[in-house]
Amino acid sequence: MNDVLGLDHGLAQLSDLAPKGYALGLHIRFGAAHLMIQTYDPRWSETYTEKGYMLGDPMIFWGFGNDGHIRWSEITLPDPHNIIAQAASFGLRYGVAIAMGPTNSRTIGGFARDDREFTDEEIAEIHAIVAQLHDRATPPDQLTSAQRMALRLVARGSRHAEAAALLGISESAFKARLRSARDALFVRTTAEAVQRAQEHNLL
Repeated sequence: MNDVLGLDHGLAQLSDLAPKGYALGLHIRFGAAHLMIQTYDPRWSETYTEKGYMLGDPMIFWGFGNDGHIRWSEITLPDPHNIIAQAASFGLRYGVAIAMGPTNSRTIGGFARDDREFTDEEIAEIHAIVAQLHDRATPPDQLTSAQRMALRLVARGSRHAEAAALLGISESAFKARLRSARDALFVRTTAEAVQRAQEHNLL
């Protein structure tokens, strides 16, 4: 993925600060994140997804109801599926949750290590990095009319050459419009751009 939003440096810093991985959902809207990055043990991620633990995860509940940060060991919300203990069996023994943003565009992250609690300084550093990533990854409120029309034509099934002819532009110019739309929406493929634009009512 092209790092069009300049996120790579911040994500690399988070990997250094959370040696057992992290899960970060940037701008969660309508139950889906604008951008989701996960570096936990893949076996834990698979178990978590298969069992639908997000719906009962005390860290997620805390993240939707609070701003700021908290060590996992300090979260007192119910954990009926024993998710925190299960995560520890995959090396996620100590962690911190970070949450920010308006209700309709929340950013929530969990960061883990297996050797000790995070220090206050480390938590402050993680929080600052997540705040920067939250700002940089803010979904667009609108696309240009050219980008919208290009995505609409693709969504209706038009091939590139056909769509370009309908718009009276060259095929390379049409592809450039699609590329700019993908960059604006921070996605890899045009299909993802169409889906994301529809999710955010941009078409």
